Amino acid sequence: MILAELEVFHSRPIAPTRRVALGRSRLPVSPAPGFGGILLGGIVAAHIGALDPDLFDDLHRLTGQLQDGQRIPQPRLRHRFQSDRIGLTRSVHRLVGEGEDLDFEFEVKGAAAQHILAAVYAAGALPLGSRAGVMDVLRKAMRWVGPLDQGFVAHLSGLDRSRGWSARAFHDPVQWALGVLQLGEIVGVPSSALEVPDRDAVQRQFRELIRGAHPDHGGAIDTAAQRIADLTEARRILLAS
Repeated sequence: MILAELEVFHSRPIAPTRRVALGRSRLPVSPAPGFGGILLGGIVAAHIGALDPDLFDDLHRLTGQLQDGQRIPQPRLRHRFQSDRIGLTRSVHRLVGEGEDLDFEFEVKGAAAQHILAAVYAAGALPLGSRAGVMDVLRKAMRWVGPLDQGFVAHLSGLDRSRGWSARAFHDPVQWALGVLQLGEIVGVPSSALEVPDRDAVQRQFRELIRGAHPDHGGAIDTAAQRIADLTEARRILLAS
């Protein structure tokens, strides 16, 4: 299943001018970062190692300028961003879900700067309410070293990356946490539209459920460790929200 998608148009290496444009996109980012933000972060992380280090400062400036909605002078990272796609090569990047697993599918064409720029400009076109959160994810991705695995996705989403989490947890950690702690999850409603219980209510519910999850109090032995880990992470998310 395709969870997020970004179409990029870019000049070929032999072209006399360096250009990049955006095509169609499917970038769900509410609540941020959502699957769309994770895909954009993955694009950046996958290409940042091949970016000329001399361009890093300009890249960071660009994320801030786009986040603030400023007018962006061209070119940036030695490439011109444009709306015209004529004569450009097409690449498509996707985040796909298979059961509880998330995987990136990248088309490896063009220069690293072109795909990084596409991700950053796509983030800059997002609604204001989601833009800052997604830009923060892109800046995290710029600093990432390692494989683009579940630990990377958890890092972008703010989850404890030492554990394995479901795709639903990555999409909306607060909503997932409310469900784990049985505190008012409403399927299909983003966490931004829900009222998170106060600290005391979260702590009381956590203590009650953690007691029931323990094998000494009737919890299933074979699932106790994962249940306790889920409850602990859910509490951390809600107390930090």
